[in-house]
Amino acid sequence: MHPAYATVDHTFTVPLDHGNPTGPTLQVFAREVSDPARAGEELPWLLYLQGGPGGKSPRPSAGSPGWLPHALKTHRVLLLDQRGTGRSSPVTARTAARFGSPERLAGHLAHFRADAIVADAELIRRELCGDAPWETLGQSYGGFLTLTYLSRAPEGLRACYVAGGLPGLTATADDVYARTYPRVRDRVHDFYARYPQDAPRLRRIADLLAADDVRLPDGDRLTPRRLRMLGLALGMGDGFERLHWLLDESLDESSSSKGELSDTFLQQVMSLTGFTDNPLFAVLQETLYGQGGGPTGWAAARALGDFPEFTEDADPLLLTGEMMYPWMFRDIRGLRPFADAAELLAARTDWPPLYDPRRLAANDVPLAAIVYHDDMYVDAGLSLRTAREVGATRVWVTNEWEHDGVSASGGRVLARLMEMAAGRA
Repeated sequence: MHPAYATVDHTFTVPLDHGNPTGPTLQVFAREVSDPARAGEELPWLLYLQGGPGGKSPRPSAGSPGWLPHALKTHRVLLLDQRGTGRSSPVTARTAARFGSPERLAGHLAHFRADAIVADAELIRRELCGDAPWETLGQSYGGFLTLTYLSRAPEGLRACYVAGGLPGLTATADDVYARTYPRVRDRVHDFYARYPQDAPRLRRIADLLAADDVRLPDGDRLTPRRLRMLGLALGMGDGFERLHWLLDESLDESSSSKGELSDTFLQQVMSLTGFTDNPLFAVLQETLYGQGGGPTGWAAARALGDFPEFTEDADPLLLTGEMMYPWMFRDIRGLRPFADAAELLAARTDWPPLYDPRRLAANDVPLAAIVYHDDMYVDAGLSLRTAREVGATRVWVTNEWEHDGVSASGGRVLARLMEMAAGRA
């Protein structure tokens, strides 16, 4: 029996700072995947740019990720662990604690943004493909990377496909979070409309946490504000159900008071909100918008004050989404080693630009993008504005899928994007 996929592992040595190629280096890992029946053919390359930041590339299994079987009909796929993730010199709480000073750690982390990831990709492309360009599929943050790639090295690209990830080219962190809170609010209300019993249950759990010192299995205190982080899941296609069934088993009905949280619930909340596997998702979240001379300055935390419906004593309780707050770096075990460095990153003002609007306006690399009309994470309005500002761009707007549509659609989204880029759809 043939395995589902033929794979080859690659490791590349790259500079930590591409502006200083003789300085410290990192190891970047990528997995080549092909159809076993075509493993010996010289098929074109498709580079997958994972969402995040801070997420490693998917590990393939039969039929997963959902877009992969379609891609392998015509391409070899490269699943890249972006620097700092997976097997690419991973940045973890343990490695962060070894830096000795917040300044050293912050200086290190400043080299993990889109510009460095794109430079890694170009080094890898030249090693694997020589002068030949390749195609890219950017999911979510991978779309942000795509626009940086088109700004810095379009000669390396034959065609680009973006799923739920066209960024605002000049949007600041303040612009982004002013738009994010209303979308999250609406999504939480939609969740309560589908599962009305979960609104009083969440309010009850939050009140219990405010009154009692409840500890997660790793010793962290579970507070109402950490509970609200569970809203991060609501932007995915199965997010409502995952949260509902988590809450369904939240209370220990065997306890005498019937008011204790179950071990199952506490274990899952710890995993879902602990950032053990992907601390860079929290550490670098707002640095995505750092360009143009101003600090990001904990924009999500500052914007929270403009939305009084998000107070912790509100009823119904509103969950939060893809927002990072300073308190997380004190309260969450996996983020504590990053706390002081995160403050330095939030105050930094000299971030280099990630996008070149003039070069993007003149772009001639075919770019096909799906914009999810109701996307909770990436603002559709900003995405459509960007689509108008980037040459050779074709956009498909739909509410058929949520943010994970490229995988949830079983290859249909990628198939249409490929047709669009080729001018056939």
